[in-house]
Amino acid sequence: MAPKMATFSQDGLPAAVQVPAGHKVVMETVGVGQITYECRAKKDMAGQFEWVFVGPDAKLMDRMGKQVGKYYGPPATWESMDGSRLTATQLAVAPAMAGSIPLQLVKANPAMGMGAMQGVSHIQRVATKGGVAPAMACDAATMGSKQIVNYQADYIFWRAVKHPPRRFASPPSRGAALAV
Repeated sequence: MAPKMATFSQDGLPAAVQVPAGHKVVMETVGVGQITYECRAKKDMAGQFEWVFVGPDAKLMDRMGKQVGKYYGPPATWESMDGSRLTATQLAVAPAMAGSIPLQLVKANPAMGMGAMQGVSHIQRVATKGGVAPAMACDAATMGSKQIVNYQADYIFWRAVKHPPRRFASPPSRGAALAV
């Protein structure tokens, strides 16, 4: 018999990125890939520049190392190997360890296509490693240049728990004797 894999627990996560009660984990993945940043002028700040997040490009692997999907953007899109995909709206972020992109909670938009992404309500980005903007200079001389940085993060997919219909006790049949 294969050993049972541990179920993901969000107990150790900051409250801001925890999925509300009434949901269950339906898929755990590890995203391994790159994030692209571009050196751009800061909005409304003449002569100042910054690295701006352009988008991710990552493979989504299951806990056994098999590719089960991909994550790319913009817009941020999670796509299963079965072709179903979804985008999402950010609800919250929380700090991660130094040098890593923040933890994140997003609310999924309805999935396109039938498959693994159907019914997903939330996605958490946890256990992040790397992915922060480059440390190199971003100035007038480098404006428009792009830098790609490696990152890894766990993406946990959640679905609302379906409650079974309530069952009420049947009334006694006609003519049945009631115990007194």
